[in-house]
Amino acid sequence: MPERVVVIGVSCDDGRIPSSLAPLVARCDLVVGGRRHLDRLAPPGSRTAVIGADVGAALDTIEAEDGVVCVLASGDPGFFGFLRPLASRLGPERLEVHPAVSAVAAAFARVGLPWDDAVVVSAHGRPLDDAVNRAATAAKVAVLTSPDNPPEALGKALVTAGGPGHRVVVCSRLGADDESVTDADLDELAAGGWDPLSVVLLLGSEPVAGGPTLAWGLPVDRFEHRSSMITKAEVRAVALGKLGLPPTGVLWDVGAGSGSVAIEASRLAPGLEVYAVERDRQQAERAGRNASAHGASVRVVNAEAPAGLAGLPDPDRVFVGGGGVVVLEAALARLRPGGRIVATYAAVDRAAAAAHSLGHVVQVAVSRGEHLPDGGIRLAADNPVFVAWGPDE
Repeated sequence: MPERVVVIGVSCDDGRIPSSLAPLVARCDLVVGGRRHLDRLAPPGSRTAVIGADVGAALDTIEAEDGVVCVLASGDPGFFGFLRPLASRLGPERLEVHPAVSAVAAAFARVGLPWDDAVVVSAHGRPLDDAVNRAATAAKVAVLTSPDNPPEALGKALVTAGGPGHRVVVCSRLGADDESVTDADLDELAAGGWDPLSVVLLLGSEPVAGGPTLAWGLPVDRFEHRSSMITKAEVRAVALGKLGLPPTGVLWDVGAGSGSVAIEASRLAPGLEVYAVERDRQQAERAGRNASAHGASVRVVNAEAPAGLAGLPDPDRVFVGGGGVVVLEAALARLRPGGRIVATYAAVDRAAAAAHSLGHVVQVAVSRGEHLPDGGIRLAADNPVFVAWGPDE
């Protein structure tokens, strides 16, 4: 293990590091970084190693060094950068980090706009759908593209999805001598041949109608559904409240039906990785259409639980809307520490069994106001639903 790892951000604004850090780089036993950073910043005669496409190989090289290692990383290494795998492998206590101007900060600086209200999405090793969905629901989005998901792929996906009109700015090779900042529209973005390692800014005037707000429990007519096979708005509102959504993590919606719970969870906590699991193919397709209509980043899995849960990452939150106690037990077995499950049932015996496993249950009974011909209002009762939740943290 190295004695110490000094992680230095190379400014995406001018491609430099602070002059005060240059002596620190010179004293390191091994300098690691991308080829362009090493060519420009590594002291002559120093031992170097390149961070290429195989990040694991670079980590192996760093871990095998017993001296002091310097890592040169673009921008702020803690912002979608090399710091995450490095801290995971070596431990944060071994690292000394000096961040610089990130690519996103530099991109917004180039167009003269603040970015504290921007949504930032990375397409490095992540589904492009996330960026497309965020672009449909936010007025200001920055997308970090990659060789697997270059700017033109983002443009084609947005055009196919019928995304709202945006001013598009493609910022490539920021801080390099051949830096380019190009204004475009979605069609030009889709048709171009852009540098894959770019920051694409999608700048609209206002979020589209139906974009994320702090409201939840949307009316059922906001979702396509089959014969009222959907979690009703008031029950959905209670379930989402009991879930206590974290800002990041993994959520399963099992027995998702129309996908209303998964969609609302994704809108309320865009940083969540949301999976809607539904065995019925037509319902799964319906959930996918609903997610697209609401601009929600939801991965629809057409599979029957519990077997269909095997390939999913362990959850931090689970909503069980179908499948019975067997599915509940399977979810409990996979739940991460500190996680929570919410399950809804129409039958008392299933709700009681779930309460024994989870710890809590409540009955939600709703009566809806209906207007009468004479101008009066009557109350029409829905069937009561039991909501079980837990375990306690």
